[in-house]
Amino acid sequence: MVDSILYPILSLGGLGLLFGAGLAIASKVFAVEVDPKVEKIRAALPGANCGACGYPGCDGFANAVAEGKAPVNGCPVGGADTTEKIGEIMGVSAGAGEKKVARVICGGTCENAKEKYEYMGIKDCKAASLVSNGSKSCEYGCLGLGTCVDVCPFDAIEIVDGIAKIDPDKCTACEKCIKACPKSVIELIPYSQNVVVECNSNEFGKDVKVKCTTGCIGCQLCVKACPFDAMEFENKLAKINYDKCTNCMICAEKCPTNAIYADFSARKKAEIDPDNCVGCTICKKNCPVEAIEGELKENHKVIEDKCIGCGVCAEKCPKDAITLK
Repeated sequence: MVDSILYPILSLGGLGLLFGAGLAIASKVFAVEVDPKVEKIRAALPGANCGACGYPGCDGFANAVAEGKAPVNGCPVGGADTTEKIGEIMGVSAGAGEKKVARVICGGTCENAKEKYEYMGIKDCKAASLVSNGSKSCEYGCLGLGTCVDVCPFDAIEIVDGIAKIDPDKCTACEKCIKACPKSVIELIPYSQNVVVECNSNEFGKDVKVKCTTGCIGCQLCVKACPFDAMEFENKLAKINYDKCTNCMICAEKCPTNAIYADFSARKKAEIDPDNCVGCTICKKNCPVEAIEGELKENHKVIEDKCIGCGVCAEKCPKDAITLK
């Protein structure tokens, strides 16, 4: 009786040990070595797994960087900090691109934009756009039915007053909303950008004025006013070259239709430290709006009412006597 129980137990135990030993050997023989750089890169990434880098998640991007197939600054979510960390891991230096976020370039709210008809169909921008290009008179404007809201995996988008609004602090630049928008009214902008043209129309000014009170009418006053040649004009629409823009906000002040958004609360002012200023006049000569006064070898002062916070004076000062606050 005892033997009939003991033998099966010993047999099963022996088989278990045999299979376990076989698996242990197989794990050693067929083991795939993991590059330690991959693990370090993966740890440096923000972990959004959004795919905005063009690879299947953070693991895919980490492997591609380690293999030299992807650039160290290829993660748009992590921005400069992540790029710097990955650059150190890979032993290279790269231009750390600023973090970018999605932005709806339309100011056609319920109050500002006219409607052609009342849409009663499926609450989906793609479906609505199939009916006479949507209910809005401006065929380039946001339809505000929330298709972008539905595809955003980070809860970064909401519909406010008839158009989509994106929370830059939640946005990961995964571009899913950009791909989903049938009106191509969403684009990526630098996270720190405080000036944006909120219009997407390519119509002539007279037609824009009839359809939307805050649309770009192509007057080009912003182009003429920009001291840094950052305002461009193409296809009847003003555009900002973000590489040149200093967030001085002059373009927004000059725009007659308020088609250019500017966060004036974020506008900075230059301050000159009298203890460090040597009166070289370099800042005064380079100020594009003549907001600095002072004679040679005397302490200079900033005229606050004129200062636009562009930062040119601080950049040019050889004594680091100027800060923006």
